[in-house]
Amino acid sequence: MRKKNDILLKSAFEEAFSDLLRFFFENADTVFDLDRGFEFMDKELTELFPELEKKGGSRFVDMLVKTFLITGTEEWILIHIEIQDEVTENFPQRMFQYYYRILDRFEVEIAALAVFTGNKSHKRPAEYKKSFLGTNITYEYNSYHILEHTGEQLLAMKNPFALIVLAAQKALLTGKVPEEELAEGRLTIARALIISKRYDKEKIRRFLFFLKTFIHIENHELNSNFDRQVELLTGKEKVMGIIETIKMLTLEEGIEQGIEQGEQKKTHEIVKNLLLNTNFDIAKIAALTNTSESFVEEVQKDLH
Repeated sequence: MRKKNDILLKSAFEEAFSDLLRFFFENADTVFDLDRGFEFMDKELTELFPELEKKGGSRFVDMLVKTFLITGTEEWILIHIEIQDEVTENFPQRMFQYYYRILDRFEVEIAALAVFTGNKSHKRPAEYKKSFLGTNITYEYNSYHILEHTGEQLLAMKNPFALIVLAAQKALLTGKVPEEELAEGRLTIARALIISKRYDKEKIRRFLFFLKTFIHIENHELNSNFDRQVELLTGKEKVMGIIETIKMLTLEEGIEQGIEQGEQKKTHEIVKNLLLNTNFDIAKIAALTNTSESFVEEVQKDLH
């Protein structure tokens, strides 16, 4: 479940990256050329840190994103984001390693941000220090814990990214509170997103898919009620029909069962449906289904 949620959270961060920048940097609109778009540099990050590929899970929660400044020049900046749910002793050192490797490779300005998604008791380091015989290094970076704002504060914000943070807060409660309470929180987030009218229909559809899979609820009746309420809010029954189809064919009912049972045929079907019903790239589908990129490419060829 953790690996799945890491991937989902990273995808949500990518989907709402403009609002993410606005959330963490107050002057984002005057610094970044948000209309120019972004380049997510997962491949470059893997090349810089091949050890992440060997270790597995951690590679799914690292982001390296190229953005452009509003100056009108070809200047660009790299935003490095760490999504951490448990702080390790060498975390600040690892942040520093990211910094100097990226700087050495690209020679650009780097803004680093660590987003912590664990319990509030977890430490939130924001600097790395090293000192020996008169040689001193102090590296400071931005850090944020998802529990830094209350649910009320997040709901009051006009920035839709606050709702992703709120969803991450609610996900921490899974298994700790009754599902009825979790379902109400999930519905509150969906209602706030739809009422805000900040996203178009397609983005809303993706966010709702993220919400239903990220805040996982077993109770079928509660899930059906969520669907009905969203239909009333959107006035379009087909919207949830699409999401339900994707959900059924992918994460909640397909991927975990297929992977656990080791059914090659089931995995093939899941990959095919992800290719047909989502905009996930080959690397992400391979990660979600615990298979190779070459396998996904073969399935893709069969579709043509």
